[in-house]
Amino acid sequence: MASHVAGPPIIAPAAELPEWAKRSVDLANPRLGAKALFASDDFFAEVGRMLNPEPAQFIPGKFDTNGKWMDGWESRRKRVAGHDWAFVRLGVKGVIRGFDVDTSHFTGNYPPAVSIEATVSATDDSEQLKSATWTEILPATQLGPSRHHLLQIDSLAAWTHLRVNMFPDGGIARLRVYGQPTGALEKYAVTDVVDLVAMENGGRPVSWNDASFGSSVSSLLLPGRGVNMGDGWETRRRREPGNDWCVLELGAPGIVERIEVDTAFFKGNFPDGCSLQAAFVEGGTDQSITTQSMFWQELLPRQKLQMDAVHSFEKEVARLGRISHVRFNIFPDGGVSRLRLFGRLGK
Repeated sequence: MASHVAGPPIIAPAAELPEWAKRSVDLANPRLGAKALFASDDFFAEVGRMLNPEPAQFIPGKFDTNGKWMDGWESRRKRVAGHDWAFVRLGVKGVIRGFDVDTSHFTGNYPPAVSIEATVSATDDSEQLKSATWTEILPATQLGPSRHHLLQIDSLAAWTHLRVNMFPDGGIARLRVYGQPTGALEKYAVTDVVDLVAMENGGRPVSWNDASFGSSVSSLLLPGRGVNMGDGWETRRRREPGNDWCVLELGAPGIVERIEVDTAFFKGNFPDGCSLQAAFVEGGTDQSITTQSMFWQELLPRQKLQMDAVHSFEKEVARLGRISHVRFNIFPDGGVSRLRLFGRLGK
């Protein structure tokens, strides 16, 4: 039961992400299909809250039947030997670059340390996962109260499930798993039409000139339509010549046949127009690819955009053959919710 004296929510500040996290996607995002499967104890706060894409909040005076309502995963005070832990299924199989273990609003009740193990499993059954072979990818790491812990790891393997261990008990507000989906397009035939740049298919942002508002550039690649104006890529108001842009890598090289640009919820701030350039790139770094992108061939000539609408382009798309990267240009600035590149893997 909620308290009648609950105050206004206090929203946790966003993390200041390092470059390795900015150029990754959150593999634990429920919108990709991630799910908290089981917790040894989540008496005070249900483990599924830990994966909520929204920032953690604290509501003064809000209580439920078990005590103070907390936005995250919180276990009871442990009075026996051992520690609490939880199973998490990633939204897609992927290579993990690091984590944000966020203890926002957990002050006297945060866990002193956390470790994370990983495995590859075809099942979500908790009993079978208990007997799986687990590999420690983040050794026991000290945590502090009410803060983001950006923890980079060195692992080249791809994983499907995590076991999150907190020592011995306490609360974690949010868990972000930064990495890159892998192998998602292997199940498709070369003749199947798929969204080659979708996040769940391995698409990722390489670089961008600005992302002042809204979510990160990676929001362009999320499943479904945007849920509000904050769910997309939005740049600041440009006060100088030129245009804004981002470079994206496809999940696998393919032949693009149809393009969708969705400006959902962007009304007084949608771009006047957009275009795409593309190339098949082998080797190179993100920086060198970004430099080359200025000279790539045109995949989609500049097109006029409208507010809050899905724009579909097919006959306008140039036949460039197989490509691996695109440069998405918006003129001169503004916000776009989603970008879809429908095509075939074709050899």
